[in-house]
Amino acid sequence: MRIGLLLAAICMLAACGEAQTDRTASGQTRCKGMAEPAMVWVPGGRFTMGANPQYPEEGPAREVAVAGFWISRTEVTNAQFAHFVAATGYRTAAERDPPAVPGAPPAMRLPGSAVFRAPTPDNRNWWAWVPGASWRHPSGPASAINGRGADPVVQITYDDATAYARWAGMSLPSEEQWEYAARAGAPALPEPKDASGAAAANYYQGAFPARDTGEDGFTTRAPVGCFDANAFGLHDMIGNVWEWTTAAPRPGQPVNVIKGGSFLCAANYCARYRPAARQFQERDLGTDHIGFRLVDNRRPAPSAKGATLP
Repeated sequence: MRIGLLLAAICMLAACGEAQTDRTASGQTRCKGMAEPAMVWVPGGRFTMGANPQYPEEGPAREVAVAGFWISRTEVTNAQFAHFVAATGYRTAAERDPPAVPGAPPAMRLPGSAVFRAPTPDNRNWWAWVPGASWRHPSGPASAINGRGADPVVQITYDDATAYARWAGMSLPSEEQWEYAARAGAPALPEPKDASGAAAANYYQGAFPARDTGEDGFTTRAPVGCFDANAFGLHDMIGNVWEWTTAAPRPGQPVNVIKGGSFLCAANYCARYRPAARQFQERDLGTDHIGFRLVDNRRPAPSAKGATLP
């Protein structure tokens, strides 16, 4: 399924704490991310899901009640996923031989995954199947995650994410939980900017897909926790990488909803960096801009002493 759909797409086109920073050679601040993100308690409530839709699949707006739940403060990181792999020997879909698809190009018969690339005059495709691309090598064999343990893990399929969640004794969020947590009781902004007009999330500034100006400090994935938390204390609910949910809205089709947008969402193209935005993604296809976070629906509500856990 993943190869067939990708072919079509290509043809169509410290402990818990604040993020740490240091300085680059040019003197600019560089965010190093959070060491070990915690779980945060989100109290239950009601909200309008799909409010202010910009695309048909986001509506209609409807009132939804959500029970309280624990959710990870940030997206799951490379370091966390590496610990899971070391403990279990798990191999992601991108690291296995892909299913045979008649007529697939030779490259698509090799383990790999989908990688975004800016189009050129000679090749206007945005996405390419790159043999050797995986969570360890997000953009292909020449890339690596050494020194990037705080980056969100990517090249993760839905099954990969659920395997990690089961190992951790947790689950992926429902779409209702995810959107409620992302809204955090505040009106959704048309574009994630702060009061001064500066980017408040890692998304695409510039004319997509030709050039990201990087006004937010990043032109690819940012370490988790580099942008301010929302009112629930959650980072990167908007932008950075898309996140898997358990929602499967198309019966009979192997797709699930991803939420939140990514560093590739731009005002001139998809503008899906809003809580109501939703994208349908093939469960067996990872990319270099899709990750996930976890919820714990079994752990009881916190005591009066606090609302975070390691």
